Amino acid sequence: MKTKWIALLLTLCLVLPIGLASAGDMVTELPRNETLYFGGLAWSPAAGWSPLMGNASNWANDQNGGGSRTMMFETPYMYNAMDGQLYPLLADGDFAWNEERTGIVYKIKPAAMWADGTKVTAHDAAATWQAGFSTPQANANWTPFVADVVALDEETVEVQATLVDGQPANSLMVTQFISQQYILQKAWLEALMERTGGDPAAVNIDPGDDIMWSGPYTKYFTDDTRIVLVRDDNYWGQDDSMWGQLPVPKYLVAMIYADNAGIKNALVAGEIDVSQAFIDNIHLLWEAEGLPISTFMDEPPYGLCVNMPTIFFNQNVEIMRERALRQAIAWAVDYDAINQNAMTGQSPTFEQVPRSLMNPTPGEQALYHRDDPEIVALQWVGNDIDAANALLDEAGFERDADGWRTFNGEKISLTAHCPFGWSDWEATIEIVAAAGAKIGIEITSQFPQESAFYDQVVINPDSVEFDIFMMWTNSTAPSEPWGRIRNLLSSEWVGMPNNWSGNWGQYTNERADEIIKAIPLETDPAALMDLYTEIVKIYLTEVPSFSAMYRPDKFHAVNESVWTGFTEDGDGRNVPPFNCVSGYAIADLYNIRLVGE
Repeated sequence: MKTKWIALLLTLCLVLPIGLASAGDMVTELPRNETLYFGGLAWSPAAGWSPLMGNASNWANDQNGGGSRTMMFETPYMYNAMDGQLYPLLADGDFAWNEERTGIVYKIKPAAMWADGTKVTAHDAAATWQAGFSTPQANANWTPFVADVVALDEETVEVQATLVDGQPANSLMVTQFISQQYILQKAWLEALMERTGGDPAAVNIDPGDDIMWSGPYTKYFTDDTRIVLVRDDNYWGQDDSMWGQLPVPKYLVAMIYADNAGIKNALVAGEIDVSQAFIDNIHLLWEAEGLPISTFMDEPPYGLCVNMPTIFFNQNVEIMRERALRQAIAWAVDYDAINQNAMTGQSPTFEQVPRSLMNPTPGEQALYHRDDPEIVALQWVGNDIDAANALLDEAGFERDADGWRTFNGEKISLTAHCPFGWSDWEATIEIVAAAGAKIGIEITSQFPQESAFYDQVVINPDSVEFDIFMMWTNSTAPSEPWGRIRNLLSSEWVGMPNNWSGNWGQYTNERADEIIKAIPLETDPAALMDLYTEIVKIYLTEVPSFSAMYRPDKFHAVNESVWTGFTEDGDGRNVPPFNCVSGYAIADLYNIRLVGE
């Protein structure tokens, strides 16, 4: 890595505690040389420990397609965003589809144990699925794809797919399920249901103070500044069939800060070891200030970019249904300026990774015909003012006496929005507005509060208040890029109130819908590539939205004044830079070591 503190500074770091606090009678001073500190993974004190609690606000509970956190609760498999593969955790070896291809079958590792010494079994997996029906929305996102979870015997689990015409409705989502959803203990779930009567409202607020875990860490304490986990030294994963050892840090601490600036200051000071926060010009921390701070990559884009924040055109607004106008705005935007001003170089350029519907990872890039001449002709890099103006002229968007374009005899005046305080997104919207002025389109940037922004974009599907706005896309998961394509283009979201799922621009395309339905059912790789290529052509031609940048799903920066050995690009370890805790990134906890050891 780039720099190291001198031995004297290391000695000081090891003896300085984070301070004293109390949780009941517990003494909460933690030795620095046994504690790994995180920033950006918790924003408020924990309200509970149960993964079934609706507002637990606990960093230990995060079930995410890009990699669920498995410090306390574990999934059958761990997703690795580096190679797109699933690695067994509670599961014993690879999963397999049954002969009828109606479900996935896997076995539980013989060594897998709950913290009370009882065996993790297939019955725990089945009970967890059933418990999901006694919690608000827990299974709602899965039932379109997963019909049931069944224990075939003590060790064998079958995840039965929801079928459409005898085929899985979506095999990709069944695969994602086994890497995303925790397995909870059946005995604990029975106790929970007994005391709550199985009432979803009661389950939703039960903090789970008696929770049983299978992971390498368990609850220790929480206060207004931090949430602390302590290592379970009896953890089953030290068996040779899993990690073969305990994780190195005894304590994991998610510090609570008000904003990214506070996280940056803590990282610079060495008060935290791992940061999940966007830090502008992060390279200057080692290049100019000589700090022992590192990112996954030494050079731009510094991180694993898998997300594509996107500018949407509101199809409820008549003029936004004009394809030539959408195309012209997209062509005119200066994406290099976005990269430098909004992302400070922490994104590949669209020249380096030509735009499509795929993120920059090799696995996704290999899914469509990148050299197809029609695709190449459609991929724009931006700041092409001449082409944008020529397109608008050809489409008949005349200019008024002041040089502004008109539509139906009226000056085109648009607004572009993102939530207030999202500084990198605000910078992006300003650049979009500036592009409009260069082609005779007045675009005014506006930054409402988050609640007001979501009222228009998410809550009210018929809103015409925002002409242009910025939203996120899906990042990385076993179901991607299909999930992202669905998120951007599927008409199933059109007209849906309280829609957090996607297609916020309300775009419809019948052929796109057909392809989205066909992709999960296609098993022939060549045919699948043709489908992905076709829908990329539709997207780049129609431009219902356009990606403004590539962005990491997790920002991952480390201060190596105390701990070293974190994942690095090219180190051969194949560990994703997901903060040592998400999906296969937890492998870092078994590799890091104190500086000087």
